[in-house]
Amino acid sequence: MFQVIDMHCDTIPALQWKEKQEHLADADLQINLDKLEKGGSLCQCFSLFTFLKGLKDETPFEHVRKLADLWKSEVERYPDRICQIKTYADLMQVQKEGKIGAVMTVEEGGVYEGSIEKLHTLYDLGVRISTLTWNFPNELGFPNPAQEEGKPYLPDLENGLTPTGIAFVEEMERLGIVIDLSHLNDAGIRDVFAHTRGPVIASHSNARGACFHLRNLSDEMIRQLAERGGVTGINFCPSFLREEPAAKKASTMDMVRHMKYLRNVGGIDIIGLGTDFDGFSGETDVPDTAHMQHLADVMSHDGFTDEEIEKVFSKNVLRVFRECWK
Repeated sequence: MFQVIDMHCDTIPALQWKEKQEHLADADLQINLDKLEKGGSLCQCFSLFTFLKGLKDETPFEHVRKLADLWKSEVERYPDRICQIKTYADLMQVQKEGKIGAVMTVEEGGVYEGSIEKLHTLYDLGVRISTLTWNFPNELGFPNPAQEEGKPYLPDLENGLTPTGIAFVEEMERLGIVIDLSHLNDAGIRDVFAHTRGPVIASHSNARGACFHLRNLSDEMIRQLAERGGVTGINFCPSFLREEPAAKKASTMDMVRHMKYLRNVGGIDIIGLGTDFDGFSGETDVPDTAHMQHLADVMSHDGFTDEEIEKVFSKNVLRVFRECWK
């Protein structure tokens, strides 16, 4: 069984949204502890996803703090099975003990409200990966433009990071928060590469050349990511895997097609996994994290070596974590 590191899921907000209280051990979701163990998980990155336009009686920072409290209460409920990861040494210890590592991540840089102090607060709570945007502009930058009927669907090459956004990526790199390019527009990604030096990731983004969607990475971005020693995580959402309008179903062969494209452009070392489980609608033949080894079987049958599968499933991301979490 190949060990799995998944760079992105929305399981914690999915738990918060449930009408009936459920817990991480066996919640009726694509990810729970039972499924993680069955699927060979070494480390699961759990996002504190915040939908800015859905907030009513709380600020973005107040909302993300509540999600962080839920995250911690769920992880601490099962200390014999899962442990919070803040350093690379933590992850090595969890691997030695046969437990699952849990990384706290932020999806939506608007939760910082433009305050470096709030970035530090979330770092102290354990955030070790963060996007800069989700689907709305915020104090840091701009997301990929939405597709509008009757209008050209083109990348945004003009609206880069704000001065606050530049200060944030510099501070994130200094602290050891892995910068996540997913959801950020092309101009913003350009600025991240201009103002940082170390590895960055796109936690749940595929290849634009294999499926033209602006949430996926262009060939230039893939090559830049490779030059930095970064990783992009294969997103299981059908609309990022297949070009059919509003695709609702995708297969492991679609995932492998993107992997081959990424390998051809940037090399095997930039490919990881970022399932986006519990955060998208649609179907794949890897319905949940318990079935991750099926993807490994398909990769093997399609010519990927065991060494390459190990890199995609865990070792490439381990390399980034080792370098960023010194």
